[in-house]
Amino acid sequence: MRVDRYNMPMSKKHIIVVEDERDLADMIAIRLKRDGHRADVAYDGQEAITKIKADVPDMVLLDLMLPKISGLDVLRELRADPRTNSIPVVILTAKSEESDVVVGLQLGADDYVTKPFSMSVLMARVSAVLRRSAAAGASEGPMEIGQIKIDSARHLVQIAGKPITLTRTEFRLLLAMAAARGRVLTRNQLIDQTIGLDAVVT
Repeated sequence: MRVDRYNMPMSKKHIIVVEDERDLADMIAIRLKRDGHRADVAYDGQEAITKIKADVPDMVLLDLMLPKISGLDVLRELRADPRTNSIPVVILTAKSEESDVVVGLQLGADDYVTKPFSMSVLMARVSAVLRRSAAAGASEGPMEIGQIKIDSARHLVQIAGKPITLTRTEFRLLLAMAAARGRVLTRNQLIDQTIGLDAVVT
């Protein structure tokens, strides 16, 4: 079944904001609630891990410079746990932390926003990542193309029965091409469906 990603209704989502600047964290949470989402806030890395594992959210907005446990270590822990490894994560970062952004994306973050940012830009990124996540999980069961089997719900790929290890971006790229079923996708379409058009691609 073909999924129209751009006309998907955006249902209410549970989003956890992890940010040690309390005013900013609370402001983001208020805006998310205004947009119809359920928002919780964690002000340090340890609190974030506790809240995420107690009530697994649909998305995490994650600052990198956090007390107790850094944002990168929070991300590592989320990606290492099967219960949380597919949660979409958007990094909130200062301009001076660009090298950490690269590490974060390599660890499996879905997008990033550089501070200072406008709430409109952040909400647009949130919506875009939620759309991509919904499209990736839209198929009801595993997809099979020849000897390739793709289980989008569990983020698993097998070729001739043998499991294949892929990064999150590689998995999304494969899923996008498989879902196209012979249709030609442009470079921009592939970028949009995997990492977003605003990402820097070399």
